[in-house]
Amino acid sequence: MTPRDKIRNFSIIAHIDHGKSTLADRLIQTCGGLTDREMKEQVLDSMDIEKERGITIKAQTVRLEYTAQDGETYTLNLMDTPGHVDFAYEVSRCLAACEGSLLVVDASQGVEAQTLANVYQAIDQNHEIVPVLNKVDLPAADVERVKAQIEDVIGLDASDAIETSAKTGLGIAETLEAIVTRLPAPKTGEVDAPLKAALVDAYYDPYLGVVVIVRIHDGVLKKKAKIKMMRTGAVYEVDKVGTFNPKITETDALGPGEVGFLVASIKEVGETAVGDTITEEKRPCDKPLAGYKDVQPVVFCGLFPMDAGDFDDLRAAMGKLRLNDASFTWEMETSAALGMGFRCGFLGLLHLEIIQERLSREFDLDLIATAPSVVYEMTMTDGSEIELHNPADMPDVVRVAEIREPWINATIYTPDEYLGGILKLCQDRRGIQTELSYVGGRAMVKYELPLNEVVFDFYDRLKSISRGYASFDYEIVGHRAENLVKLQILVNDEPVDALAMLVHRDRAEGRGRQMCERLKDLIPRQMFKIPIQAAIGGKVIARETLSAMRKDVTAKCYGGDASRKRKLLDKQAAGKKRMRQFGKVEIPQEAFVAALRMDGD
Repeated sequence: MTPRDKIRNFSIIAHIDHGKSTLADRLIQTCGGLTDREMKEQVLDSMDIEKERGITIKAQTVRLEYTAQDGETYTLNLMDTPGHVDFAYEVSRCLAACEGSLLVVDASQGVEAQTLANVYQAIDQNHEIVPVLNKVDLPAADVERVKAQIEDVIGLDASDAIETSAKTGLGIAETLEAIVTRLPAPKTGEVDAPLKAALVDAYYDPYLGVVVIVRIHDGVLKKKAKIKMMRTGAVYEVDKVGTFNPKITETDALGPGEVGFLVASIKEVGETAVGDTITEEKRPCDKPLAGYKDVQPVVFCGLFPMDAGDFDDLRAAMGKLRLNDASFTWEMETSAALGMGFRCGFLGLLHLEIIQERLSREFDLDLIATAPSVVYEMTMTDGSEIELHNPADMPDVVRVAEIREPWINATIYTPDEYLGGILKLCQDRRGIQTELSYVGGRAMVKYELPLNEVVFDFYDRLKSISRGYASFDYEIVGHRAENLVKLQILVNDEPVDALAMLVHRDRAEGRGRQMCERLKDLIPRQMFKIPIQAAIGGKVIARETLSAMRKDVTAKCYGGDASRKRKLLDKQAAGKKRMRQFGKVEIPQEAFVAALRMDGD
């Protein structure tokens, strides 16, 4: 076990693409964690999607041994955290397990939205923060400007910020020295006290089962010990204890202040809750660590297989993903139009995208996803509270006293010239502006927005308005009562449940009209006339008519009395009327997908 004063636990926080994973690679290489032969790009990002998109999805830890200039050997525990807002809770738990952070800022780009969000989280955890300016070798790097920006925006002293280039290896030695000299060692931790460990993260390994990443606060974690999860009360026997150097390395025990992993034949990641406290069964600690909360899915969407025969494969694939990702929830759902499928809950849009991508890539499935929706809270007239996940399940309006929808606080950073377009976009989406300030030639706008308006394509539109320069970050602020109505789409007087949605009353008409026009182009013509309607309750607010295919029944008539033609046309009309009564309209699946992608305000 390492003495407490020789341990440094730190994480690297930065905006996407500012070079956190590359810096981590260099630190591992310099400390000799891996040989040059084993070194590869992005050691810590193991998934294909992580490598392709250049994002981190799961937290990773590495233990490094570093001999400092004072001749002492220190143990450095690096935690690589996800940068994206969807995983904000996991980030907060990673930061709670550390005492200090390296704040990495791209010297050519400056401070971005997520840099801010993550720094504030680190400050909340009372971290010591060392600013690191990366990519100083680029021609566009402006070190002095970015230093001034860090001081203005975040309020950190950046006069002694370290200038590095993770790509060329410049400034890596200085970074390691700063970690040892400027970041604190764990302040508390008694060897003799009952075991108290924080569960930082967990992932599923096909050979070992669930591997749990832990940070020891008090006591010692040994092999064969009986441990207890304080939230679930489940008891396990520890099979293996060890650290990641980055390869899995077994040790006999982990002491106070250390970060490592344990394997205890846990079957599913769902049994381990991020932020839980682990203690001994026989000698439990008196109270759990603060800061635990249940992770709630925020965005919901239906996933249906293209081919109904793939349903069982989809179910098996979801079960496997669930092993790895406890924040992903699903339940069965049947839709009249799309057949059997699942209603899935996600932490946010990126999480939804990643899961969809993994299902189609790792399990080779063709899926249709319905429009993402959010969770609404409802108060009924009898005083009971219900949550609504799927707009098609909306109860009768007369029984509903109030509908509340989730709202977010959005922070948008943008170069000045795109500000007008962005303000208009937020206004159109029912946003309420709370702040507008300028930081070194860039505007920072804060808006309160309904999450329902953001989940469709807000991010894509923001990027296209600002040519990719705007950065966006949000946090959920709670539910508010709004005037929401259920918009139903009727095709040939039959409601289509997969296209039902909840919209604000002021926007319902425009949205309904848009939907009808879109479906008119997408549904193939039939032998009879088809009305396509958008309705709120019993009131139709928009209508399009898809005219029937006509066969010229009078073509064979030549000359003679007009009554001959009339007779044939009346016969045709009677036939079409009968067909309309009994006719079924099959909506092709492409039409669904296209209609759900619509939101081109």
